[in-house]
Amino acid sequence: MSIATKTGDKGQTSLVGGQRVSKSDPRVETYGTLDELGSVMGFARSICKNEKVAQATKAIQKDLFTVSASLASPEDDKKTNRVTQEMVGSLTKQVEEIEAIEGILGDWVLPGEDTVSAAYDVARTVCRRAERAAVRLDESGGGVDPLAVTYINRLSDLLWLFGRLVEKDAGVDATLRDGEGKGGRWSKAW
Repeated sequence: MSIATKTGDKGQTSLVGGQRVSKSDPRVETYGTLDELGSVMGFARSICKNEKVAQATKAIQKDLFTVSASLASPEDDKKTNRVTQEMVGSLTKQVEEIEAIEGILGDWVLPGEDTVSAAYDVARTVCRRAERAAVRLDESGGGVDPLAVTYINRLSDLLWLFGRLVEKDAGVDATLRDGEGKGGRWSKAW
């Protein structure tokens, strides 16, 4: 057995179920972006010293395989595992737990003040790109599982919060604004 199957040498790949499509197909772009997200999250996890955040990240990386499979198959494919309300609920619960920590929500941030939080900020931006790709796929008639889009949206919120939590743990202030305007819950632009 070899990883080089050579079946994609002409720019085609198989979706779940065996249908051959171009590697530029919007469905391939969508689940490919989730693959990229899982790798970026793996990097963030590999340098994260907060064990709870690292373990949560690993669990989400595993869930991304289900999200990807859901997006790699037509909506009417009943054999593919789908995103569940429980998966979305788990992310929502984590968002609420972190938001309840004093000082987490305060202002926009300038990514890069801390290596680990910067890695989570990169993951968040890749996640947002995956969300845009999923919405484009759905709007083009691709038939996307609505819970997959909800999951990706909630995940981007959680990744932002992971970045803020590791900054707080490190004693780093990455807030964007100094002085007046700082300290309110959110800027009007939020």
